[in-house]
Amino acid sequence: RFRDQRYTVVEGDTLEAIFKRKQLSINELYEIIEADEPYLELDVLQPGDQLIFRIEREDNRLEALSRIVDPSKTVTYQYNNDDFIYQEELTPTDKIAEVTRGQIDGSFYVSASSSGLTDNGVMTITQLLKSSLNFRRDLRAGDHFQVIMERETVEGKTIGKDRLLAARVLSRGKEFGAYLHSDGSYYNAQGESLVPALLRYPTKKKYRISSHFNPRRVHPVTGRVKPHNGVDFAMPTGTPILSTGHGRVTRVASHRYAGKYIDIDEFGPYSTRFLHLSKILVKKGQQVERGQVIALSGNTGRSTGPHLHYELHI
Repeated sequence: RFRDQRYTVVEGDTLEAIFKRKQLSINELYEIIEADEPYLELDVLQPGDQLIFRIEREDNRLEALSRIVDPSKTVTYQYNNDDFIYQEELTPTDKIAEVTRGQIDGSFYVSASSSGLTDNGVMTITQLLKSSLNFRRDLRAGDHFQVIMERETVEGKTIGKDRLLAARVLSRGKEFGAYLHSDGSYYNAQGESLVPALLRYPTKKKYRISSHFNPRRVHPVTGRVKPHNGVDFAMPTGTPILSTGHGRVTRVASHRYAGKYIDIDEFGPYSTRFLHLSKILVKKGQQVERGQVIALSGNTGRSTGPHLHYELHI
């Protein structure tokens, strides 16, 4: 009754173009985009991404669309009673600790990268230790560093989910360290926090909450029961939006329903998301500081009025 078709995303592909190429209904595409709105797993496809289409043979109707996010996670949008339902399939992972040692020869970035650390790992260490160590001025040739990274694997293969467990830099007889605690935050050897607490609100002043987090909210536009994975703050369009912590911008995009939005990977166990923006003031890959203005609020996407939708993920 059904046939499965695997598709590999290539440069320049969009989900709409892929649907047209497969002669699938544009209405089905919009229903899937709507089902994906609380998660945004399909919004930014990358070359090499794997999609699996389950199509009914008789009338070419889409029964399910799956995306392999990484070897540990597959998301599926399954047709059910005139709607598409979001589902996740998670594969257990193994975690291994990997120790890296190196010596400064040139800049810390070049030395650490040469030892096998990723750009994200180097930037994390730099961010955590920058208040006590000036990496450009204080380091000398011959200084040493030691790093322990946790790498997630599936069947022995790394899946790109690395986490810094500990870092230590030995410079001119002094030791500078960052150590991950069980609470998900980083501390130095004296037990002092290296990551400031997140701001309570993503704005300078407190605005009225117009919609709370609710896994079974009735959507104000469609009337359907859908997860509302954040908090809505009613505010005038153009209100400055602040990064609630130190972090790195991982996504800058525009969505049919979520509007213009930003994802930030905070230092520690958190990530944040800001939706329905009118103007974005940062770029993907950019380091941002706690309290930095990153965008202006708006009313883009599917929205009943000017507001900010803010999400905090752990």
